[in-house]
Amino acid sequence: MKMIVLDGAKMTDKNEAHQYLKTTLSLPDYYGKNLDALYDCLTEDFSERTIVWYNADKMVQSLGDYGKKLMDVVEDAAVDNEHLMVYVDGE
Repeated sequence: MKMIVLDGAKMTDKNEAHQYLKTTLSLPDYYGKNLDALYDCLTEDFSERTIVWYNADKMVQSLGDYGKKLMDVVEDAAVDNEHLMVYVDGE
């Protein structure tokens, strides 16, 4: 199983967050850099992956409600894709 580490401190605005996610999660070139596209990419990839998300609180401080929605999308994708596991620090 592949482990992917996300650092929420590196996601300080929407564009930067989506670029960081695209690179770190190895999302395809057609990734639309929005919440719907993120969910689609995470639920359509059936490779075994575990995402460990550090500094999620810092991301939420920077992005506010959007940061919370971003975390919800990743966690929802893990519910809908049995090949994806997500651990968020502090949870």
